[in-house]
Amino acid sequence: METLNTILNTVRNMTISSVIDILIVAYLMYRTYKFIIETRAELLLRGIVIILLLIPISYIFNLTMVYTIISRAITIGVLSVIIIFQPEIRRVLEHLGRSAFSDRRVLRDSDMLSKVVNEIVSAIDVLSQEKTGALIVIEQDTGLSEYSEGGVKIDSLVSAALLENIFVVNTPLHDGATIIRGNRILAASCVLPLTSNTDISQKLGTRHRAALGLSEVSDALILIVSEETGTISLALNGKLVRNYDRDRLQKILFKILNSKIKDKPTWKERIQEWQNKRKKTSS
Repeated sequence: METLNTILNTVRNMTISSVIDILIVAYLMYRTYKFIIETRAELLLRGIVIILLLIPISYIFNLTMVYTIISRAITIGVLSVIIIFQPEIRRVLEHLGRSAFSDRRVLRDSDMLSKVVNEIVSAIDVLSQEKTGALIVIEQDTGLSEYSEGGVKIDSLVSAALLENIFVVNTPLHDGATIIRGNRILAASCVLPLTSNTDISQKLGTRHRAALGLSEVSDALILIVSEETGTISLALNGKLVRNYDRDRLQKILFKILNSKIKDKPTWKERIQEWQNKRKKTSS
């Protein structure tokens, strides 16, 4: 009964600030858990929970040595966790940043989007049939300038013919990734970060590892054509799906990219809209 009264009193005394505070913390915890689940960071989280449970248990049962060791280890452990899991922490922060402050680098016009997707899929289909290795990156909300600046600048409209020519074997630009931003080919022969995932198949080559590596640190769509088999693969959010055909690839690309058009306005667009309303009101 006393516990129930405490809960009721807490609810009665809650303010709008308290509700907002709880919602923000709950959202951050949910997004963080959703992001780290089924990764090595999940194992770390389980270990931390076990250690936190041991603290009250050791205190209640007067386990002085265990309590002292765990209490002091936590202080050192926080710094160790930050150092060891720096890549995962960076990914979580980037993921939150993409969710809250999207720059919308993707196309906003449905007709133009359809044309770009068709050109990319046509090129991928030809490259697959000819068993020509290819690595094509479609930039989304995460900017990829740090990778495109290291390649050869193209800055041309997306076309199947150009994409096919870029990946012709033994030409200067075929080795590396081609990055697409909106309806333009930004750069070719770009170097991407390799994945640190040791669980992937040993049969996968450098292109697949580079595609996975970039998908782990960005929200880009990365298309891969295997030089050995002509198999078409798609990497997104740290996962690789293989054996796409032309129709299936076209549908999934259009579905993912078209969903961005239907999203709500970005924070920049909202600010601009608010400023426009103020100008109209003042005039």
